[in-house]
Amino acid sequence: MTPVHVENAEAFEIVTGADPRILLLCEHASLRLPPPWNWPQEDAWIVGTHWSIDLGARELTLGLAAELDASAVLTRFSRLLIDANRPPDSATLLRNEAEGRRVHLNHGVNDDERAQRLRDCYHPYHRRIDSFLEARPQAVILSLHTFTPVYEGTTRDLEVGVLFNREAELGRRFAQVIGEQGWQCALNEPYSGADGFAFSPELHGERHRRTWLELEIRQDIAVDETRRAQILAAIVAATRATLLPPAPPTRSS
Repeated sequence: MTPVHVENAEAFEIVTGADPRILLLCEHASLRLPPPWNWPQEDAWIVGTHWSIDLGARELTLGLAAELDASAVLTRFSRLLIDANRPPDSATLLRNEAEGRRVHLNHGVNDDERAQRLRDCYHPYHRRIDSFLEARPQAVILSLHTFTPVYEGTTRDLEVGVLFNREAELGRRFAQVIGEQGWQCALNEPYSGADGFAFSPELHGERHRRTWLELEIRQDIAVDETRRAQILAAIVAATRATLLPPAPPTRSS
């Protein structure tokens, strides 16, 4: 496993790896509320749940970056403050309700505070992705997310989802390699990239004309150290088999 260099800013965390062929993204990596925001006491019940963070996603992303010697851009703000994997006009950009309960952090947010969250968190994260891709003209994009095993009372047996829009054949091949490692894998589940649920990687993929995929890993797998290592090995195998073009041969002297 190759060491990686990590840097922090208010809106994002950067991992700098040596391989220019891939950039990892993690839009729901953090529980943090940067200044001047704080969690209201009334929201204590939701902090640390899947509503506020993709549990295990940061650990998956850092582990994959280390295995691939890849660069990564991760958020340093909670998805409840503002959701980096939604378009700015999305109704859930600032979620005001979860499980039928009010999210006080977002109750009564006016246009000025909305603009501040976009300015201080959302836009810096996406600009940093743009700058990475501009410096790496061949890099493909892989975004990592996790999903809750039980959602609104429904148990999910799926273990890994591969999300895409146009890249159907690539998604199929990626999922096939994951499945060959013994994991229950499906295409565009539990959410679909064709329905806009992979906004961030698609935004940057289209803007920079790059291949992209998003992965959804079930959270009980992602938070368990042993199982996380196992799924990481499968993701590494699938990434190398499908996403990474062969490195150019070294010129002999």
